[in-house]
Amino acid sequence: MIKSKSAKFVDWVIAVICFALILLCIIPMLSVLARSLSNPSALMRREVFLWPQGLNFAAYQRVLNTSRYTWSLIWTAMLTVMGVLLSLFMTTILAYPLIYDKLKGRPLFNTMVIFTMYFSAGTIPMYLLLKQVGLLNTWPVLLVPYCLSIFNMIIMRSFLYGIPDSLRESAEIDGAGPIRVLVSIYLPLSTSVIATLALFYAVGRWNSYTDALYFLTPRQEQYYPIQLMLYYLIRNTLSVDPQQEAITQPGASETLQMAAVMFATIPILMIYPWLQRYFVAGVTLGSEKG
Repeated sequence: MIKSKSAKFVDWVIAVICFALILLCIIPMLSVLARSLSNPSALMRREVFLWPQGLNFAAYQRVLNTSRYTWSLIWTAMLTVMGVLLSLFMTTILAYPLIYDKLKGRPLFNTMVIFTMYFSAGTIPMYLLLKQVGLLNTWPVLLVPYCLSIFNMIIMRSFLYGIPDSLRESAEIDGAGPIRVLVSIYLPLSTSVIATLALFYAVGRWNSYTDALYFLTPRQEQYYPIQLMLYYLIRNTLSVDPQQEAITQPGASETLQMAAVMFATIPILMIYPWLQRYFVAGVTLGSEKG
């Protein structure tokens, strides 16, 4: 099929827009990487933009040799794994019953669920509730309060609703109950949407720091995720190594901050290539159903 000139022009415009958006995402990361690998004196002279000046790995060595940051990274990875598993479990057990047309009160349940998506009590009532139930200043407070996203639940429910009812009915005729139908039919067919939601939850959990900021005191620093460590470091209220005086120098301080940012960013970026094929499968499956 030969495209017209107007169609080719539109394709070029879309390609230019996509390329510009890609640059907007990549340039800040390249700038941070260059600053983290540059000599502190070059940063003080404002000579660094996208290419490091005076290649220097001292900042990364200092961050990696600081136990509080290596433990924070390990703890954040543990939180992310536990949070993703808990969130996927909560999302599935809420979305699955809502696909049954015969569920009594289904419209009411849907309305109640959607209502919480647009209206919430706020941070102060949440703080008081967590204090009352005894979760405040404990590590489960980083998992339980925000373990479910209604938006992600709607995605899961829509995907499950698109699976033919004939599969469920045939299993029910053979004597399978709702749990067996979920485990044997729906979950194996939902690999792509589960992987997609897992990435959404993982990115959200990895980048979260406000819950630790609000619900943990400085006495629970061992439970601080890496993003909260970066928050305090960039605000210059937390040093990488209090025993080293180089952190007080402006150039060295900025280099350490950028190294810490890359230190916390690279692990979550490495997840996407492993899940990319599930995104492609999800798009293809959705187009076939449509």
